[in-house]
Amino acid sequence: MKQPHRIDSESPASPLADGVGAIRSRGTVLEVLLAFLKLGLTSFGGPVAHLGYFRAEFVERRGWLDDKSYSDLVALCQFLPGPASSQVGIALGLGRAGWGGAMAAWVGFTLPSAMALILFAAGVTQWAALSHSGAVHGLKVVAVAVVAQAVWGMARSLCPDRLRAGVAVVAALLVLAVPAAVGQIGAIIVGGVVGRWVLTLGHLPPAQHRDYGVSKVTGAILLGLFIVLLAVLPMVAAAVHSPALSVLAKFYQAGALVFGGGHVVLPLLQAGVVPSGLVSNDVLLAGYGAAQAVPGPLFTFAAYLGAVMPSPFGGWIGGLALLLAIFIPAFLLVVGALPYWESLRQRDGVQRAMAGVNAAVVGVLVAALYDPVWTSAIHSRADFGLALAAFGLLVYARLSPVLVVLLSAVAGLMFAA
Repeated sequence: MKQPHRIDSESPASPLADGVGAIRSRGTVLEVLLAFLKLGLTSFGGPVAHLGYFRAEFVERRGWLDDKSYSDLVALCQFLPGPASSQVGIALGLGRAGWGGAMAAWVGFTLPSAMALILFAAGVTQWAALSHSGAVHGLKVVAVAVVAQAVWGMARSLCPDRLRAGVAVVAALLVLAVPAAVGQIGAIIVGGVVGRWVLTLGHLPPAQHRDYGVSKVTGAILLGLFIVLLAVLPMVAAAVHSPALSVLAKFYQAGALVFGGGHVVLPLLQAGVVPSGLVSNDVLLAGYGAAQAVPGPLFTFAAYLGAVMPSPFGGWIGGLALLLAIFIPAFLLVVGALPYWESLRQRDGVQRAMAGVNAAVVGVLVAALYDPVWTSAIHSRADFGLALAAFGLLVYARLSPVLVVLLSAVAGLMFAA
């Protein structure tokens, strides 16, 4: 395996001065862990905000890489399925302190929110009345506003023309007609096929990329492992009739196929756990609302679901098991793709297919906004008014999601009283 290129950023010949952006110096695993732990405790606001925090911390304050290298890394992680901000963090840790740094970055950024959601799940499990309380109903209602905000923003950026808007509509109709994981995956595949063969996009200019110390052989092994697990896990689960392995396969599949950010993981996970009776819609949406009030990546919602599930999951073991299952694809993809990024981004067909996939993702999220989010949360005019107010506070007043979630929980208590 190649080692990352080392260079002194103060040297006049430093690539940091000419935009190539090699690593300034090697760091330690502990340094990476502490840096990302701080962000894991304070990074509220979703993936876009996370990327802003990362830039301020690692480009401006610490100087681990330059702006061009950071922008290039963000582009790669938005191109790949999975949680973009977590993948950027994994790559930053890899570049700073090797494989240990990649793991330290993920642990530091992910565990604070995962632990908070597992604790919330413990409360829901121990006190069954909590899931039917006014505060939890307020969390379910605010989920309507959060998903609506995601649809609003994603539609504007990912469906800029009639063709992609049409792909989104067809995807939504397909998911509503086939309300299961197969409908959602089918919609994403249809979007990719339409984009590949019908869309017209401009060719991207070539660019120079920094070396993260991952050889093409290592990258190929990781990408191959990603594909093998995606294909084999469901078949093995079916062959051995293992409910636990089936759940792990569904969460791995969700982590491997989610395009467009953490909000899109909701419909895939809902289709994986609600129809089978592992988790009720009410409990699922309560956790999703709570996930808006904690820092870090939204994919840690998987830890909440694992903690509220019945045996063999449940509690800390179940939460951490499903947390790993949903994040493993992100790790394999981003590290495996780094040495191939230039050739990937230069393929016009890949770019067109991804544009179609992103449009289909908007449709998948539209369908989820109706079922299960709307149907499980909006039961009265008061509920609709609260959801509308929360949407206005998020989109137009631009209040922090944490504050909006807390206000909605208080409003839910007041309505119940």
